[in-house]
Amino acid sequence: MNHLEDLLASREVFFNFMKEKYPLFYNSNIFFRDIQYAIISYFQKKDINIKRHDAEIIAKDFVTELEKSGELKRMSNNSWKVNFSFQKSVIEVKTDSSVSV
Repeated sequence: MNHLEDLLASREVFFNFMKEKYPLFYNSNIFFRDIQYAIISYFQKKDINIKRHDAEIIAKDFVTELEKSGELKRMSNNSWKVNFSFQKSVIEVKTDSSVSV
C-alpha cells in the first residue's frame, strides 16, 4: 500500500492524530503546510521517513481526494474548510470494581 492509500484508508486516524497538534474541528480552517507536516509526523510515528518534497506531493493528492468527496471545501490556494465532524477521541471504558487482584 502506498502512502496516499494508507492516508485515505485511515483518514479518521490521521485527522485524530493531526487534531492533537492543530485546532481541527467541523468548519475550522485547515492549511496546506499543516497537512504536509502532519503527514511527515504521522509517518514518522510509524517509523517511515518521508521527505518534505514527497510529503508535499502526497498532501496535494490527499487534499484533492478529500475535496472530491466533499470532506474539505477549498477556501483559497492553500486553505480549506473542514466539512465533517469528528468522533470523540476518548472512549469511556467501564470496569468491574469488584474484581480483586
